[in-house]
Amino acid sequence: MMSPTHTAMGVVLAVPLLAVAPEFAVVGALAGIAGGIFPDLDLFVGEHRRTLHFPVYYWLFALPASVVAAVQPTTLTIALALFALSAAVHSVVDWFGAGPEPRPWADPSNQAVYLHPSGRWLAPKRWVRYDGAPEDLLLAGVLSVPGLVVFDGTVRTLTVVGLVVGVVYTVVRKRVPDYVDI
Repeated sequence: MMSPTHTAMGVVLAVPLLAVAPEFAVVGALAGIAGGIFPDLDLFVGEHRRTLHFPVYYWLFALPASVVAAVQPTTLTIALALFALSAAVHSVVDWFGAGPEPRPWADPSNQAVYLHPSGRWLAPKRWVRYDGAPEDLLLAGVLSVPGLVVFDGTVRTLTVVGLVVGVVYTVVRKRVPDYVDI
């Protein structure tokens, strides 16, 4: 899935904070956005969906960090928990899309996300045919509703920017491999 989908998921993870600790909701949403982006930095360093995608290991940090944040809510504990949760969710949901290959619609691979504990790749489920597919944009749009409706300021602005990026990426996605080595 594309980054705007992952960042919108990060904001959704922060929505419960509005009810239980509203003073931390914006920090949580921003950390969720950052955690939603973080695994995809392996596009630039290492092997995409292997180097920074950890569908198991992020949970080993995210779950205890969430407990700590619930017991001792501070800006730092909330930010760490939401960052880790968002990175963990990102790494898992990439399994439900296509693989990381440049043209998954033309030459699909059997590799979605690397599962480090077992030393193997998870096969893609292809519920979202490829990153930037129309259904990916639809999912990003639906997940962006909380960022647009219940948040304001920076979170709302970043949500709008994410949607604009998602629309542009969806329009040009099939031409991207012709110009960029992804």
